[in-house]
Amino acid sequence: MTTVRLPLFPLNSVLFPGLVLPLNVFEERYRAMMRDLLKAAPEIPDTDPAVSDEPRQFVVVAIRDGHEVAPSAAGMPDDVTTKEAGAGPAAGFGDDPVKAFHSVGCIADAATIRERPDGGFEVLATGTRRVKLHSVDASGPYLTAEVEELPEEDGDEAGALAEGVLRAFRSYQKRLAGARERSMTSGADLPDEPSVVSYLVAAAAVLDVPTKQRLLQSPDAASRLRDELRLLRAETAIIRHLPSLPATELTRQATSLN
Repeated sequence: MTTVRLPLFPLNSVLFPGLVLPLNVFEERYRAMMRDLLKAAPEIPDTDPAVSDEPRQFVVVAIRDGHEVAPSAAGMPDDVTTKEAGAGPAAGFGDDPVKAFHSVGCIADAATIRERPDGGFEVLATGTRRVKLHSVDASGPYLTAEVEELPEEDGDEAGALAEGVLRAFRSYQKRLAGARERSMTSGADLPDEPSVVSYLVAAAAVLDVPTKQRLLQSPDAASRLRDELRLLRAETAIIRHLPSLPATELTRQATSLN
């Protein structure tokens, strides 16, 4: 078993390999993380220092039991809260942070880290590989985790399952968008590689965090695709019987600011 230790960024959402993650970083613990990532990847002469070809990696993990944003002490500004109210890197995640998180996350590679005048950061990252969390360390300015990369396998009948999921996904999209509106993604835009299809559909479907987490943890693409086929058929049937509910209500999801 080979493990690595990487910065840990818990969120109230699930990141999948290949998917883009925009972040608006304002908490001091995550500002410190971004400053360290900038130091780790040297600037390339004559280029934008916010953009790097070097990997700037951290682990995104979905929160099982805790708060994405650290609780603030009433009446105190953020800097006082952090220093005097004992917020710390594990604030909002309890005495044993590893129990607050799901056991499987995704490594994110931050291609762009841009510092704002107020000290916060605008980050654009992409999910790369699934990992299993083994331990979480809260001794530094931000959380770090010891993680093990998980294998990516297609599984039995993955190709045929991917074709079925794509058909079901197109039907699902049309129901979400409405009969008079353009489908959100044209057929030409969709991939055909089973693992890519499985992650794209998992990310794009309107599902709750536990369901998305279950899909992330699937042992192989075929298992994930089978699960998605059942989910898409069920969700499409539900939408078909809810004609009075606007598609905007069905697709509305909370935005993560940190």
